[in-house]
Amino acid sequence: MSLRSLITGVRSQLAALAQGALDLLFPPRCVACGRFGSLFCASCLAQVEPLLPPMCERCGRPTPSGGICSLCRRMPSALDGIRSAAMFEEPLRSAVHHFKYNNARELAAPLALLLRDCWHRLPLPGDVLLPVPLHERRLRERGYNQAALLARELGQLLDMPVIEEAVQRERQTLPQVGLSARERRQNVAGAFHCPDAAMRGRRVVLIDDVCTTGATLEACATALRQDGQAAAVWALTVARARRLDDATPPPTS
Repeated sequence: MSLRSLITGVRSQLAALAQGALDLLFPPRCVACGRFGSLFCASCLAQVEPLLPPMCERCGRPTPSGGICSLCRRMPSALDGIRSAAMFEEPLRSAVHHFKYNNARELAAPLALLLRDCWHRLPLPGDVLLPVPLHERRLRERGYNQAALLARELGQLLDMPVIEEAVQRERQTLPQVGLSARERRQNVAGAFHCPDAAMRGRRVVLIDDVCTTGATLEACATALRQDGQAAAVWALTVARARRLDDATPPPTS
């Protein structure tokens, strides 16, 4: 065993011991129901209803009869399709909000289980997982990229490679919350770049937490197609919002 591996193992054990001590002093509570024991308890996780067909084959929105919805027929897309584990409703809504806005990074593990189950229900023809990137300034402010945490967990569950640096967010955009569908598309248009044909011939699956209009996923897919020369681009998200205001962050206390 190398010295680096030994040091990494010791650090992991110390972190686990520290987390165990904190859990004894401050037992975690479910962000959805308040029960002690975990941040997203098994009971609440079981209440998340999977998003099942019929749905639009491209955007993944629920539809009465499947096929391609009227909106997707009118708008060309760089995405081969979008799939989501569930609708953005309680108790999943609370879990995603705490994961994204309240530094609850541990929620990546149970949320990735939902992504895994969705993948098994609706397999995607992907070779590599790629989290939607944050701009460097947003990353410094938040301290982590929630999409990257999800991709890492899912990569381990599916035994698939995760590439985090292939797509870069070249400019900081306005938060999508509060913008109309058209404003969202304009806000992220040209915001991403995939240099040096990094994904040439690869089948990429973009990972993110919530899909509302799909504008961010679309902009990222465009960069992967045009600059990265990806052979296919799919997207997989934890939740699918019904309305533009669904993903509005909760008020801070």
